[in-house]
Amino acid sequence: MNGAQSRADTNHEAAKMTAQICDLCEFTPMPASEIRVQSAAASVTPSGVEDVLPILDLQSDVYFMGQALREAHKAYAAGEVPVGAVIVHDGRIIARAWNQVETLKDATAHAEMLALTAAQAVVGDWRLEQCTLYVTKEPCPMCAGAVVHCRPQRLVFGCPDPKCGAAGSWINLLDSNPPLNHRCDVLPGVLGDQCLELLRQFFREARERKNAD
Repeated sequence: MNGAQSRADTNHEAAKMTAQICDLCEFTPMPASEIRVQSAAASVTPSGVEDVLPILDLQSDVYFMGQALREAHKAYAAGEVPVGAVIVHDGRIIARAWNQVETLKDATAHAEMLALTAAQAVVGDWRLEQCTLYVTKEPCPMCAGAVVHCRPQRLVFGCPDPKCGAAGSWINLLDSNPPLNHRCDVLPGVLGDQCLELLRQFFREARERKNAD
């Protein structure tokens, strides 16, 4: 098989893999001609410089946030505020949850709270060290407080919550001064536009139903 055929086959496989991820993340896939992945035979630019192409990363923050978005869509379908969360340990999702306040008639049943409880059951400990919590919306003070107590290594969230976000938008319980007994690394804005649009759509439809009554 020549180098050109090898690159074509690699790009074809990348297109199939990207389509699968797009289904999970609610993305519109790129045309196959625009997908660039690393192959055994690297391409060469017109200047003669070898162009090493990036590998599609199934362990990336974007991928795991896409999984959290899947959970948020479950909440949306159930008439709940569409927030979803997953918890990852050693590159593997160990807990999934979506907001179920109305379903369970429980004000504490936020996606983060349910995911943290499920993850503790999996690891057999209340400490979630070396774990990453992915959630589609910035945690509220209740959930941020739970993060402090459960001690995950990282928090990655989608869209900020200027009104009651407790990871930096309104207040910051995860990097407070004076500090609490745990700090974790925080990465905001991963798939933020998609997370925000889902929330906007939910509340827009809720207002339309209210106005129609």
